[in-house]
Amino acid sequence: MTDSLVPIQRLIRSVADFPKPGVTFRDVNPLLADAGGFARCIDALAEPWQGSGVQAVCGIESRGFIFGAALAQKLHAGFGAALAQKLHAGFVPLRKPGKLPPPLVTVEYELEYGRDALQARSDALKPGERTLIVDDVLATGGTLAAARELVERLDAVLVGASVLIELPALNGRARWSGEAPVHSLLRY
Repeated sequence: MTDSLVPIQRLIRSVADFPKPGVTFRDVNPLLADAGGFARCIDALAEPWQGSGVQAVCGIESRGFIFGAALAQKLHAGFGAALAQKLHAGFVPLRKPGKLPPPLVTVEYELEYGRDALQARSDALKPGERTLIVDDVLATGGTLAAARELVERLDAVLVGASVLIELPALNGRARWSGEAPVHSLLRY
């Protein structure tokens, strides 16, 4: 981790034995509440994608919405100060079932103890649209892999994925396939 990420990491609270014994929860709420820290976080998440031509950012429910929407705004900053306040990349929410009206595209995936699904509107992305996936944590990798499959089913071009936190011990990166890179800001 570079020295510039230390202030960001200090704003993430570790909560032992939450939501169950043996789990350390990484609470990003203090980071979100700190205006300067949140701005530095979004800058750092955006940096690898500047100039990549991202047209849409897909945020995974629910904290991926927060980081993804802010990142969609930030990606425009590289196109000149005069336009910096205007939206360049669109934002597409990837939701759990029952939260979006039809028509939908659905991808089911395995969890440690069961199954879940992600959905997007079937018209959420245009064919060939350059797309970035954003989430808060890469743990076992099932959710991120499902998001990738969803973007591919919508015929978009996957530029890559960006996560705030990666938990390498859970080996979630191994479930990511294809050539598009995954960028993680912090590793615990």
